[in-house]
Amino acid sequence: MRAIAFAASTAPMAQEAAHRLRLLYGEVAAEAADVIVALGGDGFMLQTLHGNSTLDVPVYGMNRGTIGFLMNEYSEEDLPDRLAQAVEEVINPLTMSAVTCDGSRHNALAINEVALLRAGPQAAKLRISVDGRLRMDELVCDGALVSTPAGSTAYNYSAHGPILPIGADVLALTAMAAFRPRRWRGALLPSGAVVRIDVLEPDKRPVMADADSRQSVRDVASVEIRSERAVGHRLLFDPGHGLEERLIREQFV
Repeated sequence: MRAIAFAASTAPMAQEAAHRLRLLYGEVAAEAADVIVALGGDGFMLQTLHGNSTLDVPVYGMNRGTIGFLMNEYSEEDLPDRLAQAVEEVINPLTMSAVTCDGSRHNALAINEVALLRAGPQAAKLRISVDGRLRMDELVCDGALVSTPAGSTAYNYSAHGPILPIGADVLALTAMAAFRPRRWRGALLPSGAVVRIDVLEPDKRPVMADADSRQSVRDVASVEIRSERAVGHRLLFDPGHGLEERLIREQFV
């Protein structure tokens, strides 16, 4: 039997589940665990992955939240067998390097997406370069984001971005409420691309940068975004219910 560490969101349903599972299967500290079982929703799964990124320990999620796209079905029965049969998938996060108007630099990792959002009453004006080559002189919009395949059904999808197969070596660059070029929907980029977004007129049209809705930086002047291949988050899924199947199924709802 694998040594298990349990992590639960603050939701009562998740806390109650963690209590029962600890009584049934025992628990070790995350540093000594063979697997971390996360109880909550997708937001808590992201929190768990970020919080344990220095540990080479896979995370098996069970849904005690709302949507649970990154989670398995909750059950208290046969947990050791489910863990033994689970299929592992490794996802690479994005790294965000944001420079603010005062010259300070802020770095963060994002498993789902890095988003730039207008922080004032006027639309943002952005300039987009890919691998050092200018691709768009001026994008007037409410914001823009770069998404991983794993995050393509989250904020990216709500902004009408494409759903990406989990094994695709691409990133999605998606605009939010693009005004000019009107209705520009974005682009698919190689996963190794370096995306730089410069904020035009930042004093008049302030913009904030956000990594996975966890770490926000206000008054940004520019942001560089790239896939961080040196970091791999290990997720476990029940057979036949991995990310690839979920991404396909999401497109036929």
